[in-house]
Amino acid sequence: NAQLHEDVADTQREIVYMLGEAVETRSQETGNHVKRVAEISRILAEAYGLGDEEVELVKLASPLHDIGKIGIPDAILNKPGKLDPGEWETMKSHAQLGHNMLAGSNRKVLRAGAIMALEHHEKWDGTGYPNGKAGEEIHIFGRLTAIADVFDALGSDRVYKKAWPVERVVEHMQAESGSHFDPRGIELFMENLTEIISVRDRYKD
Repeated sequence: NAQLHEDVADTQREIVYMLGEAVETRSQETGNHVKRVAEISRILAEAYGLGDEEVELVKLASPLHDIGKIGIPDAILNKPGKLDPGEWETMKSHAQLGHNMLAGSNRKVLRAGAIMALEHHEKWDGTGYPNGKAGEEIHIFGRLTAIADVFDALGSDRVYKKAWPVERVVEHMQAESGSHFDPRGIELFMENLTEIISVRDRYKD
């Protein structure tokens, strides 16, 4: 029974990663993005003082943050230029779509993934989407995933942009403290920057 339980847990973890990687592949990005976001989110969760179970939950669930992109048309998802206002509204819907896909589950990992999917584009100052939440109204899972996701996305090639140098990314993250990002989260990001950069080196595209 113990072996079976461990097999089920391992299978669940693998499926979560595979789902995250499938979304990244469809948007012409690499599966290593979800691995990096998972590890960086874990580092931040640990630094923030979350309990061991929550830290593990953050790591396991964060690959699902963009699962809603499965419902976004290819023409929008992979458009090399700027999205027009209508396309942008469609793109933004991936947050609610992802939440709707996962929120009905009774599994802790999928319920955590639902929160991350819904809230990783909310901003500390209330200007994010889909619900314009602000400050600590945004779940800690969403706030930490946002930092990990933006840091990695800016430092990676995308269909619409080239990767930024890490120095420029770090400057941007600091500049957005208190507007886009939780200020405490950015303090912890800076305190753990060496380890975070080593994650990028370990899981190169």
